Amino acid sequence: MNSDKNRVAPKVWLITGCSTGFGRALAEAVLKKGDSLLATARQPEQLRALIEHYPETAKAVRLDVTLPQHIQAAVDTAIATFGRIDVLVNNAGHGLIAALEEVSDVDIHQFFETNFFGALRLMRTVLPVMRQQGSGHIVNMSSTAGLVGFGGSSLYCGAKFALEGTSEALAKEVESFGVKVTLIEPGAFRTDFNGRSLAAAELSIDAYATVSGASLQWFKQMDGKQPGNPRSAAQAIIQAVESPHPPMRLALGTDAISLIQEKLSGVKTDLDAWQQVTVSTDYPDKEQ
Repeated sequence: MNSDKNRVAPKVWLITGCSTGFGRALAEAVLKKGDSLLATARQPEQLRALIEHYPETAKAVRLDVTLPQHIQAAVDTAIATFGRIDVLVNNAGHGLIAALEEVSDVDIHQFFETNFFGALRLMRTVLPVMRQQGSGHIVNMSSTAGLVGFGGSSLYCGAKFALEGTSEALAKEVESFGVKVTLIEPGAFRTDFNGRSLAAAELSIDAYATVSGASLQWFKQMDGKQPGNPRSAAQAIIQAVESPHPPMRLALGTDAISLIQEKLSGVKTDLDAWQQVTVSTDYPDKEQ
């Protein structure tokens, strides 16, 4: 009897980028546990085997997150098929290794369309559904690079920092509606991020060879050797979603927590060292 009371009701998930990596591992995990899933990918035929294995609880649709009409169609399909959306996971995206000078305006806009504005549009499309339901959970796949800046990844960090700030503020905006927001901040995981999903700028400036050039080489050398297990990450994400008190941020991987702790320590060091200058910028009490 107690086990029935503690059992979590099945949820309906909408996950972007389900063909590989975190998206595929999470899609498989939520279906295996008995939840329902609208799985999306730019090439949904890559999801055929997954859908055929779970014909009653899974449906696949084509979704390019840079196309607003695809986003609306995906949300409409989820509602028509399952009646609700309990969890939105913004997972679609790719990496970009390049110094800021090495990236063209066109590449910058295209990169942010995929890695930030796509997630933004999905959130804005799903939020009215969740508000009407009085419940929901938005899970945004960020990165350690959403809190820590890495040389040679200024655009990637910029997109993830933007997602972090938007998500943190959004959590406060929607809390009273029963909607929760969680940022996932992985370190290096054994996905195709270091391979197929990693882009580099066409322009290479020699002056940045030891920055973006070295960074690109490191990512290539680490491909297939990353310490993080995507299946374990999927279970951690599910655990966070099912928690009555989910975290605002969930770091994944020993490398992630080490890098984030180092960043927080550096922030505190600067605050403490410059505190006198910081407080000196207020008007004196008598002049207020």
